Amino acid sequence: MKTIVVLVGLAVVLMRTVAGAPGLGWYLLAWALFAVAVWLARQAPDRQLAVLVVVGGIVMVTTGLSAPPSSSTDSFRYAWDGRVQAAGISPYDHPPADPALAGLRDSWLFPSECEARLLWPLPDGGCTRINRPTVPTIYPPVAQGYFLLVHWLSPDGARHKVLQLGGWVMAIVVLLVLCRWNVRTAAYWAWCPAVPIEAVNNAHVDMLAVLLVVLAMRSAQARGALLGAAVAAKLLPVAVLPGALSGVLANGVDWRRAFKILVPAVLVVALAYLPYVLVSQASVVGYLPGYLQEERYESPADGHRYALVRLVLPDSWAPYAMIVLLVLIALHFLRYGDPERPWRGALIVIGSLLLLLTPGYSWYALLVIALAAMDGRWEWLGVALAGGVAYVAGPMARASPATAFYTAAALAVLVGWAVRRSRRTAAVRR
Repeated sequence: MKTIVVLVGLAVVLMRTVAGAPGLGWYLLAWALFAVAVWLARQAPDRQLAVLVVVGGIVMVTTGLSAPPSSSTDSFRYAWDGRVQAAGISPYDHPPADPALAGLRDSWLFPSECEARLLWPLPDGGCTRINRPTVPTIYPPVAQGYFLLVHWLSPDGARHKVLQLGGWVMAIVVLLVLCRWNVRTAAYWAWCPAVPIEAVNNAHVDMLAVLLVVLAMRSAQARGALLGAAVAAKLLPVAVLPGALSGVLANGVDWRRAFKILVPAVLVVALAYLPYVLVSQASVVGYLPGYLQEERYESPADGHRYALVRLVLPDSWAPYAMIVLLVLIALHFLRYGDPERPWRGALIVIGSLLLLLTPGYSWYALLVIALAAMDGRWEWLGVALAGGVAYVAGPMARASPATAFYTAAALAVLVGWAVRRSRRTAAVRR
């Protein structure tokens, strides 16, 4: 009964959170209620918990449908990219502000009144809901295919709603897959505040990559192809590959298993890019290099990137230290990882990547949440919380508490590792 009360409170707080401009207090309250619900559910009978996880999970993700996108404008770019493709134009060739695409503008994406928040100015006057309107798209080809599909399925005047419904459907599919995996740890996904806020309300395409990775972990035969599709949806899932190849270096090189995963993955990525390469006049890399520079990944001293590394090393060393540490972690799982549990290596590699990069976006960690639910490692959920705090407080704000939360997240991971190691040692001694 207590768990139900807490979940009802969580749903109310989530609806308030997405109802307007993001507030750090509401966001932290949602995460606190989530933690309490998971704690209370530890002793619940399996059958009762299964109902709470499934029904509660559906209720939570549905709260994301209760309002327009509240804290991100990314979905407006998705809608624009779909519209541009439907007109027979490559989304990589023109930025939204290009006068050549003026005929595709409407009053929703390009409002006549420019007083509302979350609007971007246009060089020739006016404004748009699309962020970074003077640069081409950053999204890879599988994501572009999804945007085009959503455009085709959207009735006139649907605006953001079909994109939100797409995120809602995918979040529930992941929930059901995780429940078949382990209903107790599926609660990490079902009730986590980041899922309704980022996957549904803000409709981030990261949800598509999460779905593909989760399905890949469930299917040994199609794993490589599904991981390739995930990489071609959001690029970040490339960090999952060392986990998928866990143990491939255990006794020499298991070429057969390596080829079984890598060859289909590379082929899917290449085939996904090929149509856009053929029809695009500009580079299909899009705005990716500019985005990395904008986010201070090349010059961390004037931002919050590599925050944990910079606590112990000079700023100029941070990118190189991050690369070395990540390579060592990946090599560890390639050599010692359990091939029967590839999701564990995937979780630790991508979770470590986010801890080392300290990005200011919680939707990057949706994949960490799903993999944590697969492996039962609750301590990695702090990565998503830290990213959310960084975003709500302001990714570039000098007074942001992001570093403190990322530090706490890293400490939680270390504590979780120490506790599990101690338990394994005690079990062996018995």
